[in-house]
Amino acid sequence: MIESGAAVLLVAIVDMSAADPAAGRRYEDAVLALLPRHGGSLEKRLHSTDAHAEVHLIRFTSRSGYESFMVDPSRLALRAELGTVAPTTRVIEVDG
Repeated sequence: MIESGAAVLLVAIVDMSAADPAAGRRYEDAVLALLPRHGGSLEKRLHSTDAHAEVHLIRFTSRSGYESFMVDPSRLALRAELGTVAPTTRVIEVDG
């Protein structure tokens, strides 16, 4: 287990809803902009050739920063606004 003060490196695989992939991309733009307030930074953002998926490499200075990002009221509100067209995300913690 990683200490709460240790840096965290994540790979996020984001699948946009087929119903409205553009809304998913706008959501990702908005929530990724929230990273710095939690000690996070987007190191890389890749888009699939069909624009229906993205891969993000995200670093947080601490696990507590990642945890606070996940419960950020602004992030949760943005996600609630999208409802069923919100992207689905698989997050993998990696070494780096």
